[in-house]
Amino acid sequence: MKATAPARNSPAPQRAGIQSVEVGFALLEALSASPGPLMLRDLAAAAGMSAAKAHRYLVSFQRLELVVQDAATTLYDLGPAALKLGLASLSRLDSVKLARQRLLPLMAQTGQTLALAVWGNQGPTLVHWEESPRAVTVNLRLGDVMPLLSSATGLCFTAFLSPRLLATAARPQGRLALLVKDELARNQKLARQDVPTTMAGVADALEEVRRRGMARAVNTLLPGVAGFCAPVFDADGHLVLGMVALGSLATFDPDWDGAVARPLAAAARQLSRDLGFEAA
Repeated sequence: MKATAPARNSPAPQRAGIQSVEVGFALLEALSASPGPLMLRDLAAAAGMSAAKAHRYLVSFQRLELVVQDAATTLYDLGPAALKLGLASLSRLDSVKLARQRLLPLMAQTGQTLALAVWGNQGPTLVHWEESPRAVTVNLRLGDVMPLLSSATGLCFTAFLSPRLLATAARPQGRLALLVKDELARNQKLARQDVPTTMAGVADALEEVRRRGMARAVNTLLPGVAGFCAPVFDADGHLVLGMVALGSLATFDPDWDGAVARPLAAAARQLSRDLGFEAA
């Protein structure tokens, strides 16, 4: 069957395709753009189709594990197959490839577990992990989205992805502002004292990250665990990934000019230069 809608992002002449695949993909796009799981009626409306039609597609997507449905809430969300595809795509970015090549030498210098994170639909997402022989047991895995205000990774992305935090006109800046506000509300509800709970506190924390050139978290993401995240920029000055080091405070040097921070920052600066970035 010939597709009747214009091909996405392609000026080439229309070629034969499977229209039902293109129609169903609108549901996956709607889920990826949503800040969280959706009810059937809301998902169908976002994709521009009836609930009955959307349900038929979702049944097939569930069989393929592209979509999952919570049995208790009946909400739909992206499934493990969608995550697998997304991580595979992200890991093939040139910047991630180059960064992965530098992790083992960096581990030899620091002796700590290292990771790479990029900005995903829900926030800074871990896409690669190199575990040190002295690894501390942490409940983190590939695909995890890091909190913006209690993790070094989140603080790094929040600081360098959007200096104008409250911008709402463009993505991902507008989405970043919404995510920060949601996390602030959770921190306030939990009455946390170790992380920012006001926009003024957020501004102070981000100013320190920019002044230091990297982010640090000690005991805020996990008890007894410290971490740094150094930003990597491309030729246009855009943040493309974060290089992360984390470990137990028993063996991890949390000093800004210590045995972990210095080589991590140097590796991130060198990768940025290799990607064409010229610091002001």
